[in-house]
Amino acid sequence: MAYIGKKPEDAFRGLAYYDTFTGDGSTTTFDLSADAPDGGQNDITVVVDNVRQEPGATKSYTLGDDGSGNYRRITFNVAPDNGSEIYAINPGRSTQLNTVSDNAISAAKIQTDAVTTAKIQDDAVTSAKIADGTIVSSNIAPGTIANDRLANTGITINGTSIALGASGEIVAGTDWQAVTVADGSTTVNTVAGGGYLLDTNAGVIEVFLPTSPTRGDTVVIADYSGTFATNRVIVNTGGANIDSTATGDVQLTTNNTIAEFIYIDSAKGWLVKTNQAAGTTPSSALTGFSSSYDIVNPFVSATGGTITTSGDYKIHTFTGDGCFVVTSAGFATACQPSIVDYLVVAGGAGGGGSEANGDSGGGGGAGGFRESKASASPTHTASPHTASPLAATAGITVTATTYPITVGAGGTGGLQPGQGGNGSNSVFSTITSAGGGGGGTFPTPYAGLSGGSGGGGAGGNPNTPGSANGGSGNTPPTSPPQGNPGGAASDGPLNVWGGGGGGATQAGTSACAYGTLGDGGDGGQTSINGSATYYAGGGGGGATPARPTVGGAPGGLGGGGSGVTGSCNPGTANTGGGGGGGDNDDGGAGGKGIVIIRYKFQ
Repeated sequence: MAYIGKKPEDAFRGLAYYDTFTGDGSTTTFDLSADAPDGGQNDITVVVDNVRQEPGATKSYTLGDDGSGNYRRITFNVAPDNGSEIYAINPGRSTQLNTVSDNAISAAKIQTDAVTTAKIQDDAVTSAKIADGTIVSSNIAPGTIANDRLANTGITINGTSIALGASGEIVAGTDWQAVTVADGSTTVNTVAGGGYLLDTNAGVIEVFLPTSPTRGDTVVIADYSGTFATNRVIVNTGGANIDSTATGDVQLTTNNTIAEFIYIDSAKGWLVKTNQAAGTTPSSALTGFSSSYDIVNPFVSATGGTITTSGDYKIHTFTGDGCFVVTSAGFATACQPSIVDYLVVAGGAGGGGSEANGDSGGGGGAGGFRESKASASPTHTASPHTASPLAATAGITVTATTYPITVGAGGTGGLQPGQGGNGSNSVFSTITSAGGGGGGTFPTPYAGLSGGSGGGGAGGNPNTPGSANGGSGNTPPTSPPQGNPGGAASDGPLNVWGGGGGGATQAGTSACAYGTLGDGGDGGQTSINGSATYYAGGGGGGATPARPTVGGAPGGLGGGGSGVTGSCNPGTANTGGGGGGGDNDDGGAGGKGIVIIRYKFQ
């Protein structure tokens, strides 16, 4: 048989569901095993004890939702009797799965507002499925786009981040923190954009800049109490450069400083901008600035003594007592060091006098010689001058204060006869150089005195062998040693000569009858003052006139006076040289000491 259209099915397919229940006299709701037809309660058959029930709210039962969104629940108006037999015939729903071809549904076929978020699977709509320009703000309901769906989920200002749509506080300018008060071991860890008010009245504060800075990060430090000169602030850069220079730590030592650190990059490091402290206003605000304006000086600046310069270094020479007044102490960095070098020479001793019968006085010992040439370090650049071999490798770290200077006087020459007088000490800060030891005299005491360098022993006729030894040097002891011992006098019935006074780098020569004269020991040579100069030479020993062609012993290099027949020579002033020993005459006076201070000023 022919058909128009599709051939009918050969057999009916049963879709009905059969459900049975038993009443208990109280239960009124019973759930079907499958959804009821869309037609509702009239499309099913419900029978109680073989009596078909009429549907309806005012009849026997109603059909509705089972609480889970399924159309399956039978609700009786009156609970069936206990033991009653209940069954329901449910035709069920006829279903078919249809596949929609790609691009088959156009916008015109979708009812306005028919597609809601509930009908779109999560993550189903990607940017590739949205045409450019098709979604405008009016198409987006408020609060429908979650933050995690955005390419950028937050903003960062001054190192502080906050999520988009969140509430919080970000300071766009400098975020000033509460005042930090020093307690003797205070440290401050800074963050980008922070401002830090520091009170150093009770101690030093160490500030650590951010460890991983990025371009434009800024940190501001301010002197809250106006005491940075009393107790400094140490700024730890964490190894980063300061204006392209590896400086190590930076120190802020000027009162009322405001310093801003701005990070550029790994090569440039941090740039530093400091305020100009207020001074007296000039007569016109628009015409040049005067010296009354204080400018932060990163180098040592001081007054006192006679000031000269040698390249980038200033030299203060004190030939008498005075004060070294430091007004700026530098930044304690290799570029702006706070360390000064020094030469401190004490007064030389007087030579011993002798009687008129041919005896010879010992030469005076040189004044103690102490020098420094500080080694290069992260906080210091070594001076280029040539120092003596006695120079210590550590200088004096100065602060903005006054340092009294003492320049030792030379000792008096011994009378005819008489012991030579010791020289006086010279002092700068913690450095004290001892005055030289006086030369011995005849008839007594023969031996030279101890001191920075020792005095020479005196020669006499007759004398007791071994009694006319030189005095000890480096007394009291220092390291490096500040001087050397004096020489002994010769023993013998004739031609008895005095021993030489000790010098900074050489002991005084011991005299020998009919032979060696008692030469003074040589001093030390240094160019700390800008030119090579000897200081602290020992005085020469006296010589008996029984050998008039010999004359007295020469003094050591560095101002030592020579011992001569009939008269003697004093030590040279401001070298700390020892006086010459007398022969039938008074001994020579010792030379006055000297203090020289050298530092980098530009």
